[in-house]
Amino acid sequence: YGAQYLAEQGLVDGERLAIAGGSAGGYTTLAALTFRDVFKAGASYYGISDLEVLAKDTHKFESRYLDGLIGPYPERKDLYQQRSPIHFTDQLSCPVIFFQGLEDKVVPPSQAEMMVAALKAKGLPVAYVTYEGEQHGFRKAETIKRTLEGELYFYSRVFGFDLAEAIDPLTIYNY
Repeated sequence: YGAQYLAEQGLVDGERLAIAGGSAGGYTTLAALTFRDVFKAGASYYGISDLEVLAKDTHKFESRYLDGLIGPYPERKDLYQQRSPIHFTDQLSCPVIFFQGLEDKVVPPSQAEMMVAALKAKGLPVAYVTYEGEQHGFRKAETIKRTLEGELYFYSRVFGFDLAEAIDPLTIYNY
């Protein structure tokens, strides 16, 4: 609740609070946007939207990671569903941008794609940027640059501020 506290103290603009994160931080971003009413936009970098699907779908190295964080699957299937943003998109009400490597074996692109589809159908502003040849975590300098610029471009549109320099635009659905 640190961001909310800062807004209440007048130290930040509560109408322009954004949250961003990658992988588990991408999950945290989606969960914060879904289960809390603090942030006005978010950026998910290769984030998790459906914990149950991830538990069934991820590669062997990561396959038991969620057991320690949430509980053993399938015994605690209820928790996996209760904590998955994809099941509660009706509670998410702000713009989101997703960045995803198409070769990601840890958090497959389907995790972003299902959220993008749900938010598009709901009519929320949403952007989806994918990268051929990128896996879990971006390695190529041009990808990192484009991602940072894309996130800035997205915020400039949804929060209504001018950019200091021109940035290649990206598609924002429902905007």
